[in-house]
Amino acid sequence: MRKSIEGHFSAADRTQLFYRHWQPEKKKSGKAVVLFHRGHEHSGRFQELVDRLEMRETSFFAWDCRGCGKSPGPRGDALHLGQLESDMECFVRHIEAEYGFRQQDMVVLAHSVAAVVAGLWVLDYGPKLAGLILGTPALKVKLYVPFAREGLTALSAAGLMTDVKSYVSGSAITHDKEQAKAYDNDPLISRNIATRVLLDLYKGAERLLQQAEDIQVPTQVLVARADWVIKNQPIRDLYERLSGPKEIKVYRDFYHAIFHEKDRHLVYEDVGRFMTECFSREETSPNDPGAAGRARFEWLKAGPPRISVNNIFWKISRLSMASLGRLSRGMRIGYKRGFSSGQMLDYVYENKPRGLTPLGKLFDYFYLNSIGWVCIRQRREHLQYLLREVLESSQAKSVADIAGGPARYMLNVLKDHQDPELRVIIRDRDENGLEHGRQLAAQKNESRITYQAADAFDPKSLATLEPLDVAIVSGLYELFPDNAPVKRSLAGLAQAVRPGGYLIYTNQPYHPTLELIAETLRHADGSRWVMRCRSTVEMDSLVSAAGFEKCRSLIDRHGIFSVSVAKRLP
Repeated sequence: MRKSIEGHFSAADRTQLFYRHWQPEKKKSGKAVVLFHRGHEHSGRFQELVDRLEMRETSFFAWDCRGCGKSPGPRGDALHLGQLESDMECFVRHIEAEYGFRQQDMVVLAHSVAAVVAGLWVLDYGPKLAGLILGTPALKVKLYVPFAREGLTALSAAGLMTDVKSYVSGSAITHDKEQAKAYDNDPLISRNIATRVLLDLYKGAERLLQQAEDIQVPTQVLVARADWVIKNQPIRDLYERLSGPKEIKVYRDFYHAIFHEKDRHLVYEDVGRFMTECFSREETSPNDPGAAGRARFEWLKAGPPRISVNNIFWKISRLSMASLGRLSRGMRIGYKRGFSSGQMLDYVYENKPRGLTPLGKLFDYFYLNSIGWVCIRQRREHLQYLLREVLESSQAKSVADIAGGPARYMLNVLKDHQDPELRVIIRDRDENGLEHGRQLAAQKNESRITYQAADAFDPKSLATLEPLDVAIVSGLYELFPDNAPVKRSLAGLAQAVRPGGYLIYTNQPYHPTLELIAETLRHADGSRWVMRCRSTVEMDSLVSAAGFEKCRSLIDRHGIFSVSVAKRLP
């Protein structure tokens, strides 16, 4: 039996999470397998898998998820699936930093709930993995009580049911009697799962299915045909939508715990072979990572057929929003200035509902708390957090935002960062926004910031900013569906940022209400606001091609807006 070394890594919230490391028994191959256990369980449950694979030159790592096994926290609880994604990112980054493994030399294996989280992590953070194995991903848990999901949602909202206890016994997840007994008697296994995590699992699974085409990592999907815990049709749907190299293995009479089933040697053989193939495959760049995003954009741009129920529905929606909706101040700003305008963004950041009559104020409240605007505000918080982090760690003296408008966020950061030698340039094409920024800076007696009118897509103009320690581009590229201007802008920034300097950039890989926005909201010129989401891999590829290497990302819990830091390569 291979012995494991126990350790801890720090999550984003500084929680110390437990993990095991099985070191190579022979000469190191430079390859690593990262294991994520199913809900309720812990890393020690992978001991037999590590032994039976007989990959003795390979390192294995397995965590105890927060709230499970030897990791701290209420049993089975997390704030949401996004926190578990962040934990995965921290764990993999820890393995890179502490043990020297590259992501390109890692295969990730995740089971059940963890398989859903791992899929979302691949979408949101874009790790450059050698391979991904999704074992019986819990895309749709079987809740045998009618209307159980709806009931849990209502009870959770009322604070009456914070967690759910699983009554699934070992015999319901494996035919192996010894393994079933070990599961039932394991003191580190908890039957609890937080209601908010279970409900978020459903939402996360739906998003994973919607975005599956953006996953290009070589992926193996494992299915237990006789699974009592989850439904299998969503797994088939997921597999069919994956766009990278893929394979599916279906085990006819297996229950949910495929790694502890009676004939689990069949699973070990398939998993071991796939890992070996992934490790021996030559590294390649993603094959057109923007294809799925462009296809979705073309569909939205065309709009519904003129003679269709959908078109009638959207016409009625536009009419109601343009009449009753104008009672909301935010809606009035959108119709006058454009829903994608800087003025609209400022109002969303202010986040104070106003309107004509109490009904208008209520409309404005719901408008400001729509999921997109909530996540926009989260993006600002992430931007400020990462900028402060970069300024403190790099001792930067020259910073520029190439399309910052009044840049309220920068003034907030400068208030806390009192380096007198720091100089900041804010550029934009909108002179009104720049003038507003100058007034705000004057009010705050902030002399270190300068506002300039300039084109963020002019490489020659951008190059005149050199040498920059930090360049920022926030909320700009998301407005342009074509990659050509984005490439020109990044080329200019590559000239402006010194080697070793940093680029902070944002991206929008997903949005749940794309059709609603396209059919009802307008730009300042009256054209439809049709969003073209770029997958994380696509955006990171553009940044990489310009000569930057991504270091870190933060993303909201819904996977809508990310903020990343990339370092300028020599």
